[in-house]
Amino acid sequence: MNQPPRWYRPVTIIALLWNLMGCAAYLSDVMLTPEDVAKMSAGMQQLYASRSRWAVSATALAVWGGAIGSLALLLRRQWALPALGISLAGVVAQDVGLFLLTDTVKLAGPAVVVAQGLVLVVAIGLVFLARRASASGWNR
Repeated sequence: MNQPPRWYRPVTIIALLWNLMGCAAYLSDVMLTPEDVAKMSAGMQQLYASRSRWAVSATALAVWGGAIGSLALLLRRQWALPALGISLAGVVAQDVGLFLLTDTVKLAGPAVVVAQGLVLVVAIGLVFLARRASASGWNR
């Protein structure tokens, strides 16, 4: 097995922290009470109510798959690639639910597009990193 470059470990730690923040955001979202939702703006309440179960489930796949895949990258395991592939699929499905099936931009503003764009770029980057780690023999 080949040793990864010096940048590999810091990048995988940052990736794990990024995805753990996503897990925390997901948990805080699904644990909102009706009272919490009532405190939101009318647009955010409408957006929250319009989300489908499958889109919320896709978010779960995105964040938990990302956390597991990032942990696998840090531990230099081959199963990083399938876990991060599941995460990427979850992000894409989540984006379909957010942007094609609801009025997210109208209800939440353009910042959501920027944030979700960043999430998508990171998910794609982690899949490429996992592929490179596998191809380079950095993972076992």
